[in-house]
Amino acid sequence: MSDQPYQGGQPYQGGPYEGYDPHRQQYPQQPQWPGYEHQQQPYDPQLTQQWQGQTWETQTHAPVQTPVPAGETAYPPPVQQQPYEGQYQQQYAAPAAPEPQPAPAPQAVAEPEPAYGPATLAGNSRITDAQRARLEGRSPIIEPGMQPAVLTAALGVLLAVTAPVASYALLVPLVVLQGVTAAGWFRLNGMWPARQGIALAFLGGLAADAAVLAAGRDHAPAAILGPLGIWVLLSLVLQLRSHASPDERMYGLMATVVSAALSVLATGYLGAGAHAVSVGAAAVAVAVLARALPLPTPASVAVSLLAAAGAGIAVGGMTGLGAKGALLGAAAGVCALVGHRVASYDYPSRFVHFTAGVALPLSAAAPVVWVLGRALG
Repeated sequence: MSDQPYQGGQPYQGGPYEGYDPHRQQYPQQPQWPGYEHQQQPYDPQLTQQWQGQTWETQTHAPVQTPVPAGETAYPPPVQQQPYEGQYQQQYAAPAAPEPQPAPAPQAVAEPEPAYGPATLAGNSRITDAQRARLEGRSPIIEPGMQPAVLTAALGVLLAVTAPVASYALLVPLVVLQGVTAAGWFRLNGMWPARQGIALAFLGGLAADAAVLAAGRDHAPAAILGPLGIWVLLSLVLQLRSHASPDERMYGLMATVVSAALSVLATGYLGAGAHAVSVGAAAVAVAVLARALPLPTPASVAVSLLAAAGAGIAVGGMTGLGAKGALLGAAAGVCALVGHRVASYDYPSRFVHFTAGVALPLSAAAPVVWVLGRALG
């Protein structure tokens, strides 16, 4: 056995290991344990030494046939790395492909949000329907329609039927008319809720009714004009106590005075003759129904006036007014169309249509029925 150290590349030809010589060891001995060879660097055939014969490993340890699982050693499992070709195969199987997941449940379709106009530098681009109609050159007026017209006609028929019976029978539909008039006028002017103003106007109408019932139809003018003046004064006092701005107080004063005036003047049905009330209320009912027909505006107005005059003639013939009923009916029809037009102003809401749209045609015709009824005798 030669004492010379191993010189590059030649196989070792000597016999078995005869003893330990510290001067002959070129590299520190690496620890050996089962599975250790799996922790080494990748295999390179050009740098690997080939040994022939037995070494001390074959004498003291049994050859390792299979790699020991990493879990049975005291060291962490080896880091996976790309194996080289030819010597070793990858020891760990590739992760299984993920199983296909079932399709998700169909989602509920969200309702589209309301579309608004594009943003502008001047501010909010959303405008009211009335403003848009004016910009597009269309009329911003929406008429109440057939349903409010039917309610107006029903209330007019009640007035016409109960007037010849008794004053207290006429009082029932009249009080309903006054209440709807007070609420509708405030809502028509965009003032809601306005409980004090509505209550004040409604109480003015009730006070006028009580005054006429107490004084009698012969003294109806004084019984109606007296509460009207008193309620105008009460409206002034109410607005003077308000802490709103001067403009708002003036606006509220005008709305309260007009609402109270309309409610009080509706008492004219109670102060007029029974035959005049029947003719005028029937004419208003027919005129409003004819106005709600789907006709062009000029044709609709003409048909309404003709229908009101015809109703005046028909009811006047039954009550003794005769041909005078045509004049009274036509005048009541004109007032009904004015009230209908006021309730149609500037894209009013549905509530306006079912309050002001129902009451204003009858309330506007009450003074004419009262005056012409007394004049025509």
